[in-house]
Amino acid sequence: MADDSTRAAARPGGRNARVRAQILAATTELVARNGVAGLRYEEVADLAGVNKNSVYRNWPDRTKLVSDALLDYAEDSVPLNDSGDLRRDLIDFLVAYAEGLSSPIGRALAQATVAASGNADLDEAVRAAHDQRLATARRRFDRAVESGEIPSVDSYFLVELLSGPVYAYVNRRRRPFTRDVAEQIVDVVLTGVRAISPAVPVTGSGRRTGR
Repeated sequence: MADDSTRAAARPGGRNARVRAQILAATTELVARNGVAGLRYEEVADLAGVNKNSVYRNWPDRTKLVSDALLDYAEDSVPLNDSGDLRRDLIDFLVAYAEGLSSPIGRALAQATVAASGNADLDEAVRAAHDQRLATARRRFDRAVESGEIPSVDSYFLVELLSGPVYAYVNRRRRPFTRDVAEQIVDVVLTGVRAISPAVPVTGSGRRTGR
């Protein structure tokens, strides 16, 4: 009999997509649990409920399997609504981001970050996954600049200012990350941003341009 991957390839679309999703979800959960070094294809297949040949055939390289899993599940994992109230939107985003860091994808990213040292492909995937998780916040800042709600400031720079403290709170585990903490972070960042003259934008390097 043909294995899962052969049958999935013969019927592109629904079946193939389901098998892929099951494998990538299982990979994410196992990386979160055991780290990249502890990932075993047999365990991935067992947790995904597929033939192990499906995993080997489609992902002969473990780094590629982990990379695809991180990128697939990082996308849209931290939504950000545009209610018209930038402060509230960012507070909601930070609360969701903190919850995401404690989720399987968040733990898997943390494990992969450690394992990425010396592995260029995995390091690139980890960076891309982190960027995907924060992309909605950057777009929200860009819209706020376009609408004149805040001065022209590099959105990447702002999101790093917002997300850095959240990451520290969650991973150091010295104090709980609460909505009150999220409000304080957002208020500090927005107060600083709005104190900047619109004619003197800040670049991602933190330097003001012009005179």
